Amino acid sequence: MPIAHETLLEINLEALAHNYHYLRSKLDTDIKMMGVVKAYAYGGEAVTISKKLSELGIDAFAVAYTSEGIALREAGIEKPILVLHPQSVNFESIVENCLEPSIYSVFVLKEFIKTAEKLGLKDYPFHLKLNTGLNRLGFIEPELETIFEVLKNTEAVKLKGVFSHLAASEDWKERQFTLQQIGKFRKMSFQIIENLGYKPLLHLSNTAGIFNYPEAAFDMVRSGIGLYGFANDQKNDPFLKPIATLKTIISQIHELSEGESVGYNRAFTATGNMRMATLPIGHADGINRKYGNQRAGVYIDGQYAPIIGNVCMDMIMIDITGIDCNEGDEVIIFGGPQPATKFAEKGNTISYELITGISQRVKRVVIEK
Repeated sequence: MPIAHETLLEINLEALAHNYHYLRSKLDTDIKMMGVVKAYAYGGEAVTISKKLSELGIDAFAVAYTSEGIALREAGIEKPILVLHPQSVNFESIVENCLEPSIYSVFVLKEFIKTAEKLGLKDYPFHLKLNTGLNRLGFIEPELETIFEVLKNTEAVKLKGVFSHLAASEDWKERQFTLQQIGKFRKMSFQIIENLGYKPLLHLSNTAGIFNYPEAAFDMVRSGIGLYGFANDQKNDPFLKPIATLKTIISQIHELSEGESVGYNRAFTATGNMRMATLPIGHADGINRKYGNQRAGVYIDGQYAPIIGNVCMDMIMIDITGIDCNEGDEVIIFGGPQPATKFAEKGNTISYELITGISQRVKRVVIEK
């Protein structure tokens, strides 16, 4: 890996390829895979990652919002793209960019059909979102009859996929609930197939579902966090490789005497003579204030250095007492000796929040190998 000379997020495409192939190895050969690349590909670089996944053979992509799908189309991504949370104001843009909307309520269904008919479309593909227990978005079973009635009266749209979202597939204590979700999804999907007279793509499993519930693979799985190197359980984490490493450098080193304080509100006071370093990264870059005051730390040449004082907007300060280092030396925030999961735990959060929260002002550097 190259040595950092500024704050940057390294994205390792070789690790991405490893994760893709490992996840594929858990699936039957006829099952499709959808790569979830919302939120800048979980804080990375959505276009580069999507192009690499396309090259590897991914079948489709999922994004959260219409603008994310448009950005991929403008970058030349040709695979099908599902928009998980579209708004009716964006339906014409969705059609213009050949995106596939998730339809999750009767209102959204009618609005999308209205747009499709106005544009003179025939059999435009969409996915139907079922609510099997997560209770965020989606149709419940009593609403299916309304869906059937609405669809019978139009040729403008055609159901391409039916999907839902597992709420706790990584938690074995919730196994019974997950099995109930799988059963409910199967029942509702079969009702839809019977009524329509054809079978759309069925997709339910997320990353943890791929590992823990092979019976829930159906026709396609959706993987997000697994592609980026995290399995959400200790058994499978070692088989995946985190693709992102957040690095920075030492801007300045100070010698402190007993009683001297550090940073805003004098949150840290030296109890003796010590050395500290200031790093050019802060909460505006995604390192939340909750990591300050020795709750978390960073690594310099394999040695741990705790964060001292409050995290500032653009800087953090670390205790480097006893560490042989100099101004300009590389510092690893997460990745390498400290996976994002471990750093996130120290802030009482999860890897998802940490990696997706890395600011876009942090430079992204792509590493092929």
